[in-house]
Amino acid sequence: MIDINLLRENPEAIKTSQRARGAGVELVDLALEADKAWRKAQSDFESLRADQNAKSKLVASAPKEEKAALIAEGQALAAEVKAAEAIATEKEKDLSTIIWKIENVVVDGVPVGGEDDYVVIREEGSKPNFAFEPRDHVALGELLDLIDIERGAKISGSRFYFLKGWGARLELALMNMALDQAARAGFTALITPTLVKPEVMAGTGFLGAHADEIYYLPADDLYLTGTSEVALAGYHSDEIIDLANGPMRYAGWSTCYRREAGSHGKDTRGILRVHQFNKLEMFCYVAPEDAEAEHAKLLAWQEEMLKKCELPYRVIDTAAGDLGASAARKFDAEAWVPTQGTYRELTSTSNCTTFQARRLNIRYRKADGKTGTCATLNGTLATTRWLVAILENHQQADGSVRIPAALRPYLGGIEVIEPKA
Repeated sequence: MIDINLLRENPEAIKTSQRARGAGVELVDLALEADKAWRKAQSDFESLRADQNAKSKLVASAPKEEKAALIAEGQALAAEVKAAEAIATEKEKDLSTIIWKIENVVVDGVPVGGEDDYVVIREEGSKPNFAFEPRDHVALGELLDLIDIERGAKISGSRFYFLKGWGARLELALMNMALDQAARAGFTALITPTLVKPEVMAGTGFLGAHADEIYYLPADDLYLTGTSEVALAGYHSDEIIDLANGPMRYAGWSTCYRREAGSHGKDTRGILRVHQFNKLEMFCYVAPEDAEAEHAKLLAWQEEMLKKCELPYRVIDTAAGDLGASAARKFDAEAWVPTQGTYRELTSTSNCTTFQARRLNIRYRKADGKTGTCATLNGTLATTRWLVAILENHQQADGSVRIPAALRPYLGGIEVIEPKA
C-alpha cells in the first residue's frame, strides 16, 4: 500500500510512477477525493464526539431541574455521533479500497515501459562454444535418465514432471549449496507453509492483475503460494520487529505452485515453465533508508550462486511496466540457454520498499523509540529452473554433463553425470 502522506504531499510522484508502469492516473485522483471525504467525515465525527463529552460533564454538575433536558440533549447527540462515526468508517473503507489498487511507487532510475524495455546492466561469463550439436535439457534429461516428463503428464497433466536419480539429487544439491551460502550471509533458514490465508496473499500484492496465476482452494479459503515470499512476508505481520542490529534475513525453502494462466503455447517443452517447482527464496526486513543497499547485496548473492554454477548470465533492470504490484525496482539475472540462443530468467530480486509492510502492518522500533514502517525485499537464490541452464551449458559431446566444481561436494564428489548403458 502506498504511503498516505505521499498521496497528500506529492500526488504527482505517484502519477509519474503510474505512467511509467503504463497504468492509469485516475486512481490517484480518486484516492485524493476519497481522502478528502474521509478526513472531513472524521473531523465531523470528532467534533460531535467532543460536544458529547462536554455535555456529559455538564450533566454531573447541573442543577436537578436541568438534568432531564441535558440528558435528552445528550441522547440526541449520541445518535448523531453514532451516525457520524458510521459515515467516517464508510469513507475510510472507500479510501482503503482505492489505495489498495494503486501499485508501489517505482524508485528513480527504473526504465519506463513494458516487458521488452529492460536495460542490460552487465553480462558475465563466457558462452559455451560447442564443437557438436548441443542437446536441449529435455533430450539430456532423457538420455541421462534425470527427467521424466511423460510420466509427470500421465500422473498430473501437462507442465508436470518427475526429477529422477541424479536429476533429483542435482536439485537437492543446488538447494543445499544455496542454503549454505545464505546461512553464511546471516539468513535464518525456514521451511515455509505453502497454503496461506487470503489476507496474507493480498498483503503481499499477489491478488491484483496476476491473481489468475494462483491456485485457490475455495473449500478451505486458502491459496497455494507461487513463492515462499508470501509466507515470509506474512511471518511478522501485525508485529513490531527489532532492527537495531541490522536487517532481519530469512531463507525460505518451499515447493511453489503456479497456474501459468495465459502462457498457452509458451515453453511447453521441458521444465522451464511448470506448475510445480522448488525454490529457495531470500527475504529481508530492513529500515527504509537501508533498502537500496540491501537490494544490491541480494543481487550480489545471486550472482555469487550463478558463478558457482559456472553459468554465463546477464543482469537486467526490469522496466516499470513489467514489475509486480509490490516491487519498486527489480533486477533479473538471466542465464544463457544454448539451444534457445537467448538468456532466460533464473533469478529476480525486488525492492518492495514499505509497500508490503504497510499492507501487513509490520513496523520496527526506531532509534528515537517511535515506530515506523519497515521495508521488505526478496530474491531467489535457487530454483528447479536452474537445472535447465546447468545441463545445457555443461553438456559434453557424448551426452554426459560436467558438474560444476562448487556443486560436487553436495553430490558425493561426482564430477560427471554419464548416459546409462
